[in-house]
Amino acid sequence: MKIVYFTHSLASCWNHGNAHFLRGVLRELIERGHDVTAYEPEGAWSLQNLLADHGEDGLAAYRSLYPELGSQSFAAGTDLAALTDGADLVIVHEWNEPALVAEIGRLRAAGGRFTLLFHDTHHRAVSDPEAIRAFDLSGYDGVLAFGETLAEVYRRWGWEGRVFVWHEAADIRLFHPPESESERSGLVWIGNWGDGERTREIEDFLLAPARTAGLPLDIYGVRYPADALSLLERYGVAYRGWLPNARAPEVFARHLATVHVPRRFYSTILPGIPTIRVFEALACGIPLLSAPWEDSEQLFRPGKDFLYARSGQEMTRLLRDVREDSALRAALIGSGLETIRARHTCGHRADELLAILDTLARSAAPAAMSLTA
Repeated sequence: MKIVYFTHSLASCWNHGNAHFLRGVLRELIERGHDVTAYEPEGAWSLQNLLADHGEDGLAAYRSLYPELGSQSFAAGTDLAALTDGADLVIVHEWNEPALVAEIGRLRAAGGRFTLLFHDTHHRAVSDPEAIRAFDLSGYDGVLAFGETLAEVYRRWGWEGRVFVWHEAADIRLFHPPESESERSGLVWIGNWGDGERTREIEDFLLAPARTAGLPLDIYGVRYPADALSLLERYGVAYRGWLPNARAPEVFARHLATVHVPRRFYSTILPGIPTIRVFEALACGIPLLSAPWEDSEQLFRPGKDFLYARSGQEMTRLLRDVREDSALRAALIGSGLETIRARHTCGHRADELLAILDTLARSAAPAAMSLTA
């Protein structure tokens, strides 16, 4: 099968979390013998920021650890019919320009012989719904939503029967425990500052508990403004800057535990959607502690795969427990790995995608809907 994916960037993961999952699932599809091509627009914001900060060296980890992957850039005005020629499946990510999304939909509606899916992996459907409604999806066969609560938004918009839950997952070819254990110490948090939607949560569930528990904390990420850096300094945090996601397993392997601090939209309006960091951390065999979020889809086994803290004080206590109790750490690692390997690998998601295509093949032609409806 020939698969074409239009992404914001495959090469850059600078503030672009979808690249993590996309690399893993495309690699899985290639391994199964599918002909996969990824396209990204020239001047992609994520790639330009990465190159400005780190130059070509910033791409070294991606290139060395994903040798089978590559993407082709295209300029504005490129003939999209040529890019989709011969495709059996075309997927367009929501971090693309509305004009591109609409044009590919018109190609499908005009008789394109491919299945066309829109892939939504963000909270904009609730945080900025007009930005999503600006997309003309009238020619699309279906929507891939990275959580049930997001899928429900699309059902309310008229996509009942044609929106499919497609969670992110871990690429276990890369994200796995170290082959040999070495000494671990302290905490690590890998996450971007974002737009202030979890500032208080970061302080209450990460910075303050780590300091109170007496655990050194390393933080990796981008988009940390001056006031955020000052906050980290006040708490004695070692801010390490941007980390190529392909190097995350090496960093996890040096630390005792990590913490999940969900963005506010994923703990309130879109509950039940974990970020890919949860899948990746558990796959790497590092104990995980989490600030509150509702696992409404029962993806994991809270209390076994990871530990919940419902307050900063509880997080402090759990951090101390994890530090002092090697049996607890071993149990969390074993349980988390078991769940990932049983349910949440990129191999599982490839199977799910193929099943979705089979479902659509048995149904009628494109839904001919629009988000403006």
